[in-house]
Amino acid sequence: MAFSARGRTQTALADINITPLVDVVLVLLLIFMLTAPVLQSGIEVAVPQTRTVEQITEQRTVITIDRDQNVFLNNTGTDRAINIHDLANALGPTLPGSKRVVYIRADKQVQFGAFASVMDAIKQAGITNISIITHPIENSSQQ
Repeated sequence: MAFSARGRTQTALADINITPLVDVVLVLLLIFMLTAPVLQSGIEVAVPQTRTVEQITEQRTVITIDRDQNVFLNNTGTDRAINIHDLANALGPTLPGSKRVVYIRADKQVQFGAFASVMDAIKQAGITNISIITHPIENSSQQ
């Protein structure tokens, strides 16, 4: 938009001050960075450590087995205790050909029999893509 005053053309000043916007965005980023680790599941599980670990970026169905072999299902964002015999029904039917993924988070003290029973219940629900959650090995001597 241009207008003329005494023969000179002037344009309207339409700059937006983005400094407050940047301040708000940085504060929100800081808040999310501080609260993200707290949002993990509240069940205390010492998962095994491995050399290769893939990061989970989206919300997935996670089944947790704690040290006392209690089974918890987290498919809605909160952990709820579940009987292993009800696990297949709780996971719901899976359409043939669908690629539904279930993650198992088990304490390293859990016996293999309990772990295998949970995997069997998942397979009874028609889910064949099962991944195991681990932590990376922290080895500062390699480099």
